[in-house]
Amino acid sequence: MTDNTRTSAAQAPEDFSLVLGGPLYQMYVRGHLLKPPADQVERRVVAAIVLTWLPLFFLTLASGTALSGPGVPFLLDVDVHVRFLLALPLMIGAELLIHQRLRTAVGQFTARGIVTPEDRARFDEILASTMRLRNSAAIEIVLLVGSITLGYWIWREAMSLHVGTWYLAVDGTGEHLTLAGWWYAFVSLNIFRFVLFRWYFRTIIWYIFLWRVSRLPLRLNALHPDRAGGLGFLGTSVFAFTPLLLAHTTVLSGVIAGQIWHQGAKLPEFQLQIAGVVALLMVMALLPLVFFMAHLARTKREGAREYGLLAMRYADEFRDKWLGGRGPEGEPLVGSGDIQSLADLAGAHDVLREMGIIPVGRRTLVTFAIAIALPFFPLLLTMIPFEQLLQQVIGKLI
Repeated sequence: MTDNTRTSAAQAPEDFSLVLGGPLYQMYVRGHLLKPPADQVERRVVAAIVLTWLPLFFLTLASGTALSGPGVPFLLDVDVHVRFLLALPLMIGAELLIHQRLRTAVGQFTARGIVTPEDRARFDEILASTMRLRNSAAIEIVLLVGSITLGYWIWREAMSLHVGTWYLAVDGTGEHLTLAGWWYAFVSLNIFRFVLFRWYFRTIIWYIFLWRVSRLPLRLNALHPDRAGGLGFLGTSVFAFTPLLLAHTTVLSGVIAGQIWHQGAKLPEFQLQIAGVVALLMVMALLPLVFFMAHLARTKREGAREYGLLAMRYADEFRDKWLGGRGPEGEPLVGSGDIQSLADLAGAHDVLREMGIIPVGRRTLVTFAIAIALPFFPLLLTMIPFEQLLQQVIGKLI
């Protein structure tokens, strides 16, 4: 294999991944928690639970705060179980889905000819520089320090319950972390925050990659049936981030459930926060698609102009032939291929007219919003009994 061939292989689109690389990934591999590229998710999930949730259970069991004692015993703390038994596994499980879906999506740029052969070298360099950024050990160290310092401050100020709990003892001198609280604050939550911050960083890498690709002179087709010039695969790729976004809404749902259960809050008090978080998460996933807006708008304008000329020429010839009395003798109108061609011409015009300037459809947006909002639906049971809610849903459906 020559040097040129080796370089080309190292920069192939199928090598793209937001998951591979970096110190944590290497630690997974050395600890036999990951089989390259991203298999054995169940091992990493079990390891995360063993490090984050299980010690809290045993420490509170030993101290007598698992089921009784403080205002909020461990086993009745909805937030902690949701965070470490649902949200953290979702973030870890997202690795395999994001790896597979985004690698396939990146390959579509070249497989569909959207990146032309003339710009392939520039595209390969974008891939290579993106992977170098993903592998940065320095950035992961900064993320770890941030999770320990800034993350802890945010948790104490905005997220923790300011009542007596299994992790926080409240007395006349103030608030004090229990033994389980120390593990929770400085081990469990730091692991959770580091995994979360690492995903934020890798999402930004995805932004950077798509931004740089959008600066290339892409070859789009206004008549592509995906109504996105051929970029429709980017719109469906947002579903790769669904487990990651579900982890966010799951955590918020757990926090709200804890405040409703233990502090007497009501669900309507959080409706703005819920709507705001769902909207923010959708923007987070869909934002990089906006980078291709200029390409799609230009493609639609040029397509309308070029196709308009073709349609006019065909319509003129059709009219002259069949309405102007110039049709060939003996050629029947019934069954003529000209009629079907005219209908096909109208169908292609509909594709062009419905082409959007962002490569995502309305149905995708609605489905995506419902998917990431699912963890909030169980909170309705705090306002409406399950039987009554079930009757209302069935009544609407029937």
